[in-house]
Amino acid sequence: MTRAGETYDGGIDRRIDGEIAVTSRGLPDWLEPVERAARTVSPEQLSRFLPPESGSGRQSAVLILFGEGERGPELLLMERSGSLRSHAGQPSFPGGALDPEDGAPESGGLLRAALREAEEETGLDPSGVQVFGVLPALYIPVSKFVVTPVLGWWRRPSPVGVVDPGETARVFTVPVADLTDPANRATTVHPSGHQGPAFLVASALVWGFTAGVIDRILHFAGWERPWDRSRQVPLDWRS
Repeated sequence: MTRAGETYDGGIDRRIDGEIAVTSRGLPDWLEPVERAARTVSPEQLSRFLPPESGSGRQSAVLILFGEGERGPELLLMERSGSLRSHAGQPSFPGGALDPEDGAPESGGLLRAALREAEEETGLDPSGVQVFGVLPALYIPVSKFVVTPVLGWWRRPSPVGVVDPGETARVFTVPVADLTDPANRATTVHPSGHQGPAFLVASALVWGFTAGVIDRILHFAGWERPWDRSRQVPLDWRS
């Protein structure tokens, strides 16, 4: 990573439906590898779970928001309420399904959905977020969601916290340094037998779709450090 304060002005600069800008102008230099990866990575390089060719699946989006905290670059995450019917208590990116008010996916609806859901779930001010990239859409078979990860730079940070306790248990940031620390990395084994990367950070076990996307971002940004993939952590790691 480059020194704090340096900015990157390459990459893309375009508008979606004349409203939401997708631009890398003015990004801190340390985000350049992530922006570059977003332009070059293929869906198959991110996950083996890809959207059905039939076009089925519910369109949704998540906001992968990078900020700069006391310990340098960090990511915004939230923990879902333990009372939810699906993914209860699981750390995740802010996000959710596309609503009619967001508009069509091809005209910026997914970007609007990511920012709207992030505001509803964490209370952040979307006007302080600079969208600088969009990753290929991925698929979550268990929920049949087609998820588009939207990359954001928290240019003007705003206060965040739990908005609706029925949906969100807590909102927190994780330093990228903790995510890349080999001591915080492990492999989880789902009851179905599926194995995937995980992160033990901020008193949470980040696994599943969220951990998979973080793992691929770290890898393709060149931030990944060698870690022990044979180390396994159960999903009920607190018990």
